[in-house]
Order: sequence, then C-alpha cells, then structure tokens
Amino acid sequence: MATAMGKRLAGKTIVITGASSGIGRSCALEFARTSPKDLRLILTARRDDKLKEIAEEIKKEVGEGVKVLPFKLDVSSPEEVRGFVGNLPEEWRNVNVLVNNAGLVKGVAKAPEIEEADVKVMFDTNVTGLINMTQAILPILKKRADGGAGDVINIGSIAGREPYPGGSIYCATKAAVRAFTDALRRELIATRIRIIEIDPGQVETEFSVVRFYGDKSKADAVYAGCEPLTPDDIAEIVVFTAGRRENVVIADTLVFPNHQAGAGGALYKKPT
Repeated sequence: MATAMGKRLAGKTIVITGASSGIGRSCALEFARTSPKDLRLILTARRDDKLKEIAEEIKKEVGEGVKVLPFKLDVSSPEEVRGFVGNLPEEWRNVNVLVNNAGLVKGVAKAPEIEEADVKVMFDTNVTGLINMTQAILPILKKRADGGAGDVINIGSIAGREPYPGGSIYCATKAAVRAFTDALRRELIATRIRIIEIDPGQVETEFSVVRFYGDKSKADAVYAGCEPLTPDDIAEIVVFTAGRRENVVIADTLVFPNHQAGAGGALYKKPT
C-alpha cells in the first residue's frame, strides 16, 4: 500500500547534486524507497562511477519503477551547469524537484593563513554552483500553471547561522546560501514553487575527510565520543519536505544530533 507521501511524489523527476556519497546518496535511496513505482532520479556528481553503482543499488532494491539517470557534473563549473538541462534526454527535462546538496569544506585555517585555492573552491561549489543550478532549473518550474510549481531544496548548515573559528570561509558560504534561499522564497511568493532549506548540525560523511585533505584519522577524531547524525537522517527530512501537500512549505529546518546545541564548541563528548 503506497503512503500518501509516496503518492504525492509519484511521477516526479528529481535532480540531486553531490549524489555520489553522503547525504546526496542517501537522498537518492530514500526517494526511491518512498515512491518505488513511478519516479525519475537524475543523480549528478563528479564521480560518475559511483553514480552508476547507486543506480544499480536502487534497481536491485526497488525494481524497475524508479528510473535513474547518472549524470557526470561538476557544479563548480558554470559551463557544465549551463549545458546541464540541454544535455538531458528530452523525457528527463520535466524536473519537479531540485536538491542542491553538493558542497564541501577545505581546511581549518584562520585568517590570514587561509589558502586562496580553498576559498575559491568553497565559494565556487557551495555558493556559485548552487545558484547556477537553481537558475538552470527554475525556468522549468516556472513554466507550470499558476506561475509555476516544484521544489528547490537547499542543504545549508548550522555554520550558516553560527560562524566559528577556523571555519570562516565555509561559514560565509553557508550564510550566503541562507540569504539566497530566503530572498528566493520571497521572489517566488506568487507561485507554487516551494523554496526549502535544511540546515544539519554534525553529520558523519566524507565532509571531514575532505576538510582535512584526506587525513582519515583527523576526520575520525571529530566524531570521537559522540553520535553524529547520519546521511540517512537528513535524507529522511529532505524527502519529507518534498512529499508534503503542495500548500505546505517546510521552509526552514535546523537538525542537531542529541549532543549538539550549536556550532563550534556547543558539543558534548563523552570522556574517553
């Protein structure tokens, strides 16, 4: 028996950026499990081999009802994003939901030691990439009746609300996402397009490995003595927001694990 949420999602085409791992991968699986009979998933990331593995995993788990299109895309490249919709097969272009998940953090340096390359890649991916993807998909959403319909779901962070030492650039990028999201919601108030932001606290993904330039031991130390959120926790919330009745907008969600009350030092770790 299909759930009400599954029925609302049926027939939709969903784009997920950064879908090769972490929250993006979990979102793909959760959408497929929620509406397994009639769904199209466009999974984008730089690692298309991982996307193909996820497509096979979804097929094995839910069958042929969910169609998956792996699409190699680097959102930090404006040229690639500009060509994205035009390079989709015609039957895949009627996008209903965009999940702007792609994002990263580099380093823990404080000013003035922050590397210029790290600043660039964070802004190019987290801010410019998200904005460019939104601009690519919005014309599709706006073509629908009554001014347009569909969802833009932006994955933000507690860092966009509470900046912390050693995270100034990443925090600035997520604050920019928050400002862009809020402005966009106001700009589209006369439409049926829902603008949604989900801000996780501490989530255990490849995020910290990337932050420490591949040093797994440093990444593991971030989560020692506590139980962080998992990508699946966030994916369940993403799918929940997309699966609401059209008039319901879960506009702004802040999600913590039980041991967290804020950014930076607002974490409890069990003594070791």
